[in-house]
Amino acid sequence: MKRSIKIQKLIDELGLTPLYLGDREHMEIDTSDLNRPGLQMCGFFEYFAVERIQLFGMAEMTYLQDLSPEVRRERLETYFSYPIPGVLIARNLTPPDDFLEIAETYDVPVLMSGLTTTKLSHMTTLFLDNELAPSIARHGGLMDVYGIGIFITGESGVGKSETALELVKRGHRLVADDVVEIRKISDNHLVGSSPDVIRHLMEIRGIGLIDVSVLYGMGAVMVDKTISLCVHLELGDVKDIDRIGMAEDYVTLLGVKVPKITIPVRPGRNIAIILEVAAMNFRLKSLGHDATANLDQKMLELLG
Repeated sequence: MKRSIKIQKLIDELGLTPLYLGDREHMEIDTSDLNRPGLQMCGFFEYFAVERIQLFGMAEMTYLQDLSPEVRRERLETYFSYPIPGVLIARNLTPPDDFLEIAETYDVPVLMSGLTTTKLSHMTTLFLDNELAPSIARHGGLMDVYGIGIFITGESGVGKSETALELVKRGHRLVADDVVEIRKISDNHLVGSSPDVIRHLMEIRGIGLIDVSVLYGMGAVMVDKTISLCVHLELGDVKDIDRIGMAEDYVTLLGVKVPKITIPVRPGRNIAIILEVAAMNFRLKSLGHDATANLDQKMLELLG
């Protein structure tokens, strides 16, 4: 299902000033692309992206001001007759009087910002990309360990929360416990966060819910984090586990392949330390240092 947000949320997030909103504060936006309506102001309405937020900058507004009143009114009448979701005006530019009059006639929201056109375009697109990104919710936890976002999965009771708590005590940061909301920001970029209602909360069996941000301070939590690695915790011995690390395993989330490692959970094993090592090893591999590949090369040289 395609996601959408209400235009009022865009106003609140970007600090926009409504010049006209009418009864459409609940109007929904479902695309992050913007349209600069220069061609439409020139009278060309073929291939008009009517589903997009419309962005007026200095060029579009100056051109409008230079048109004769009759031509300008004709262009604006045609323009606002299309079902556009709203208009953004950059640089606090003052539109012609008939601009707002015709916008009100067709009940099209008109919003103003003091930002330059480029910055307003960037901030709006960035916000809409994040809000409208495809998303899923998955059972598990998400931690920031040495800058690496680790998505921790496993059966209920395997020790995900206890491992996350130990990592917090060791100076790492909690993003989510129990439920992770995952958004696909781009073709290969996943960001995880916690549902608002349980943000910063962690369930520890025998104790109940704890607020990590209160117990350990705000430095122990994060709002969201890019998911770089998936660690699956499994009770007991894992059959056919790759002890050297030659085989590469992945989990697919929203069509994105995320590297995955499986860690057996047994009494006496410190899973938090193992996750720290996994994060550091992942960073080393990202920098081009792969201990397994180096060993493989040395073995080939010896055999050769």
